[in-house]
Amino acid sequence: MQQLSVNRPRVIFVMGPTASGKTDLAMRLCDTLPCDLISVDSAMIYRDMDIGTAKPTPDELRAYPHRLVDILDPAGAYSAAQFRADALAEIADIQSRGRIPLLVGGTMLYFNALQQGLANLPEADPKLRARLEAEAAELGWPAMHKRLAEVDPEGARRLKPTDAQRLQRALEVFELTGRPISDHWREQAEAKLPFDILPLALMPQDRSRLHQRIEQRFDLMLAAGFEEEVRQLWERGDLHERMPSIRCVGYRQMWSWFSDEYDRDTMRYKGVVATRQLAKRQLTWLRSWPDVNWLDSEASNLVSHALKLADPAVI
Repeated sequence: MQQLSVNRPRVIFVMGPTASGKTDLAMRLCDTLPCDLISVDSAMIYRDMDIGTAKPTPDELRAYPHRLVDILDPAGAYSAAQFRADALAEIADIQSRGRIPLLVGGTMLYFNALQQGLANLPEADPKLRARLEAEAAELGWPAMHKRLAEVDPEGARRLKPTDAQRLQRALEVFELTGRPISDHWREQAEAKLPFDILPLALMPQDRSRLHQRIEQRFDLMLAAGFEEEVRQLWERGDLHERMPSIRCVGYRQMWSWFSDEYDRDTMRYKGVVATRQLAKRQLTWLRSWPDVNWLDSEASNLVSHALKLADPAVI
């Protein structure tokens, strides 16, 4: 278990796969602890996308306000870097009020960006990228890996000769900046946060139960008017399937149904499968998270266990 300092402020992370009960646990913690909630969800940022994102109800949001919910129109885009800047500002504001920031959600990329930082790398250069791809096609990626080893031995050690995408990016960064990408990685790792993190992760002990909950929740969304919600977005006329908002799980499958790519039953099936695949990716991220505290999301003592880990006398 992670050893937390008694002298530094704490921030609680409530993480887990979709449909594991994160929002409910976060609200229960707020009933006892002086916490303010920050959403860590790349879909809940969008306005008018409520049912398909499993956004807390209006009554719940009034009782338990979530920061970084409903901050963007579905036509907009939002990056991990923007999230990190916004979340750090919200954390500082909450702490200035003498309260505990509690970050809850399932977008592991956002959690990782907040904890690990983001390297200040240059934008991709299409012409340079095309040239590197052409050279790789002629010489092979193992030869490109040897080229990287000449200018960035550390970076080459961390990348496999077959990792084409990351090798290309490493060579691109060196040519654009004159500095090896490993220097940027080192600077990123040295960016320390001014607080400690208590990471809590929710997951049913029986994985089949998570699959059941995913399927049940998708059907509840359909019964609650998910089709009508997406229809209103469809009828706006300024949204399309390549936008980040419409690529969200559930919305993408509904959009394809509206586009006559398949029937309604297939839409439901694909929506459930896509949600299960999302949960699998989230769990993969979480298993690599250091010092995470795993909680059984269906345990009768879930809330008391979480409160014990986040003892207000210690925090």
